Amino acid sequence: MTLRTRLGIIFVTAPVLAFVLVGGLLARTHPRDEAYPHLRIFDEVFSLTTNGYVESVDPGRLMHGAMHGLADALDADSAYLTREEARSTNEAAWPPGDVGLVLTRQYYLRVVAAVAGSPAAAAGLRGGDYLRIIDRTPTRDMSVWEGTRVLRGAVGSTVTLTVLRGNATDPHVVTLTRARVSPPPPAAMMAADGVGLISLAAIEADTPAALTSAVARLRTSGARALVLDLRACATGAPPEGIAAARVFVASGTLGHLDTRNAPRETYAAAAGDGAVTLPLAVLIGGGTSGAAEVLAAALQGNARGELVGERTAGRVARQRLFPLPDGAALWMSHAHYLSTTGQPVHGRGLQPDLAVEEPDVEFGAAPPPGDPARERAIERLRARSGS
Repeated sequence: MTLRTRLGIIFVTAPVLAFVLVGGLLARTHPRDEAYPHLRIFDEVFSLTTNGYVESVDPGRLMHGAMHGLADALDADSAYLTREEARSTNEAAWPPGDVGLVLTRQYYLRVVAAVAGSPAAAAGLRGGDYLRIIDRTPTRDMSVWEGTRVLRGAVGSTVTLTVLRGNATDPHVVTLTRARVSPPPPAAMMAADGVGLISLAAIEADTPAALTSAVARLRTSGARALVLDLRACATGAPPEGIAAARVFVASGTLGHLDTRNAPRETYAAAAGDGAVTLPLAVLIGGGTSGAAEVLAAALQGNARGELVGERTAGRVARQRLFPLPDGAALWMSHAHYLSTTGQPVHGRGLQPDLAVEEPDVEFGAAPPPGDPARERAIERLRARSGS
């Protein structure tokens, strides 16, 4: 190996060393020696591939793949960002046009939920759909951060998605026109005699006040029990879920926040919480994510409302940007929320108390009549009240 090649390898491996140092800062409780065997093996693999592969290998390209692989091994929301990507991490500076998709990763980019009223929702996209291609770029090696970014653009511009649903082998090509996407406020209606329904598309800072107002309107209409629909609620930061839980829980633990090498934070109900006392059932599913999962966990853990539906998304982590010396960065989950009993939710999701499967809907087809999960929730509320 020439001196020039060695210097080049040292230059491109600097980000990996920085990556390891960041990991060391986050994991001081582990002996340093634990990392050294892995670094020696990495050095050996790098040397073998740069010197023994059948074709000449670009060390920079090799390291770029290695860095992505390290981040991918953490969770779906963590990502390695190139210099160019790291410069554009301020979401406020992103183009204002969006299609309204919340994403995760599962082999390809996978839809968690489509925001109600968004271009994606209007086109029929729904949680569980896979995005195989975005504007001719396959998503197989695309991070959630990158996918979310490329879906943005100027208002009125278009983006073309190749979508797979369920076990179908034939993809659907959908062209969406970007727009300004803003989740609608809580929607309230009477779902049955004596049972009100509140549907949340997002949980934000003003959601607790909006929930209290919606419940008051439903009580005026005769509601004696409530169904809270969180099945497509994937927008909102997890801390907002704690604030929303205070509307319904008068006493008890609301959840915990675990951060590496820091004391666990516990959130508890306080005086004045729990203004809404009506019996409650909560609809959940794969589109229930983030703040909505924190809310659902608090309600379930305090026996405040049964969870009805399917397992939630399991996305309740906080991400943070860790800059690297070469200008790149690591976008990494550094804390996550736990249930009231201290059980992890991130990566696992919440299991319903009453499992009800959502019906399969072919792409472009209208959903079947009825809503099995909502109907079962109403039945359980009526059974509990004896009416």
